[in-house]
Amino acid sequence: MSADTDDGPTASPLRADARRNREQILRAARGVFTDQGPDAPLDEIARRAGVGVATLYRRFPRRDDLHRGVAAEVLTALIGAANRAAAEEDDACLALRRFLHTALDLKIGSVLPSLLGRFTAGDVLDGLPGDAVEPVDALLVRAQAQGRIRPDVVFGDSTLMIIRLSRPLPDGGRFAADDALAHRRLDLYIDGLRPTGCPRPTTPLGGPAVDVEAFKRLREWLIDDAYGARADADVRADAHDVSRADVRVADVRADDD
Repeated sequence: MSADTDDGPTASPLRADARRNREQILRAARGVFTDQGPDAPLDEIARRAGVGVATLYRRFPRRDDLHRGVAAEVLTALIGAANRAAAEEDDACLALRRFLHTALDLKIGSVLPSLLGRFTAGDVLDGLPGDAVEPVDALLVRAQAQGRIRPDVVFGDSTLMIIRLSRPLPDGGRFAADDALAHRRLDLYIDGLRPTGCPRPTTPLGGPAVDVEAFKRLREWLIDDAYGARADADVRADAHDVSRADVRVADVRADDD
C-alpha cells in the first residue's frame, strides 16, 4: 500500500512520505497558482510535485482545500523565517535583511494575491502558529535602537516593498534572471533604509547587473513576448469570429431552404 494512503498504526517512514508528498504538492501549487492563477489544472500541479493526481486529491479533496493550504504554508514559512532571524542574528539589521530575502523567495506578492477571493482571512490566519507581523516589527524597532535603520521607517516600508518586488510581470511573463534581480533591488532598498552617517555594506551587490545594453535586450524581449501573447489572443479571436460567421451563414442558408 502506498505510504500516502495509510493513516493507521504503520511505521513512521509511511507518515514521513505522506508529509513529504503534501509539502511537494503545496510547493508545486504555489508556483502553478502564481504562474497560471487559482484555476490552473490540478494535473499540472501533480506533475510538478512528482505525485499522481489521486495522491493530490487524497491530500486536498477540494480545490478550496489546496488554496487554503498554499496560503497557510506561505504564511507559516514567513512566521518561521521571522522567528529564526530574530533568534540567530545579533545584528537586528542583518536579521531584518535575512527575513526580507526569505519573504522575497516565498513570493508573497504573487502567491497570495493570486488566491484573493478564494478564502477569508479567518480561514487561514486562525490556524497559524503565530503571526509574522510582531516579530518582524520587533526586528525593525531593535535595528532602529541599534542605529542601523533610520528612525522614521515603519513596518509597511519594508513589507510592502517585498510585495511589490515579488509581483509577476504583466500576463504572467517571466525571465530567467528576474528572481536574482529582485534580490539585488532588495539589497539596494535595504541599504537606503540606513540613517545618514551609518556605514554602508562593503560586500558587492549580488545578482546580475543590468547595464544599458542589457536593459535594451531585456526591453526588446519583454515587448516581443507581450506582442506574441497579444498576437495569439488575436488569432484566437479571429478564429472565434470566423466560426460565428460560419454559423450565421449556415443559419441564412437554412432559412433560404
